Amino acid sequence: MKVTIYEVANQAGVSITTVSHVLNRPDRVGAATRERVLNVMDELGFTPKPTAVTLARKGVGRIGVVAPFTSYSSYAVRLSGVLEACADRNLDVVIFDVPSVAAATSPLLRTVPVTGRLDGLLIMGVPLEDVMARRLAQRKLATVLVDSLQQDLNRVNVDDENGGYQIGVHLIERGHRSFTYVSEGQRSDDYISPAQRRKRGLLRALAEAGLPAAELRHWIAASNDMRGGREAAAAILAQDPVPTALIGHHDGLAAGLLTGLRAAGRRIPEETAVVGYDGTEVADALEMTTVEQPFAETGRIAAALLLGMLDGSARPHQQVNLTPALIARATT
Repeated sequence: MKVTIYEVANQAGVSITTVSHVLNRPDRVGAATRERVLNVMDELGFTPKPTAVTLARKGVGRIGVVAPFTSYSSYAVRLSGVLEACADRNLDVVIFDVPSVAAATSPLLRTVPVTGRLDGLLIMGVPLEDVMARRLAQRKLATVLVDSLQQDLNRVNVDDENGGYQIGVHLIERGHRSFTYVSEGQRSDDYISPAQRRKRGLLRALAEAGLPAAELRHWIAASNDMRGGREAAAAILAQDPVPTALIGHHDGLAAGLLTGLRAAGRRIPEETAVVGYDGTEVADALEMTTVEQPFAETGRIAAALLLGMLDGSARPHQQVNLTPALIARATT
């Protein structure tokens, strides 16, 4: 007999509306209640009604990809790698957009599409709660993470600390001794962000060169785009002293820094160097130094791991760590 939402609500001691919110609007449900309802779903083997027919099939031929697509264009490039890897497979790829974790007060992914409509799941750029990782394992939903650290799941990551370290070494070799890292704000301390890892790499480079950590400042941009970079450049130029090197968390911010400095008459790179991150066409067009990330490759590798799990050929607990590459151009 198929378990109904009424049985879940009754067993968990909550209303049907609360069960619905847990599935569709988890932020509206308290952590303890949400956890109780999800545990009951697992215990009873609950599957929402629309998937009852689908579950009768051995495999639904569908994988989900969860990422902050509308917040960062880089995830569209990762997705292209996923689609390339799946091109010769009879698979539907379903997209789930989530907010930027930097802008979220509760950034950890607490619910995922465990409705039975998916054979596998790729989670990109979103940290998981430990209990959510265990739930995925219990549900036996094949899952691979990209840019997200979780010990119990297969994952593909790019070494952000190494990228920051490469920037630090590059700038120090060119004589720079004062630095400002510009990024969006981070509202939660529940996870270690890419910006924190990149700054850690920068600080390691400074320490190896005998420079104090205080020479690296962190500036929060008003907006996570080129306009925010231009505004940050204007504000940084009003400081005394002005740092000789600015690093943007991504190429869009760095492009804003670059245009803001040039508008103020600053000579690049003689007076101020600018470095971006990601290796996008923006950096190429502006001849801007950047750290290139293998976005499409991460998508291809992650999809290959997931397909291997679905085929039964993948080894458990695979961890792939890729290294970014600094590309030196005219701005340093």
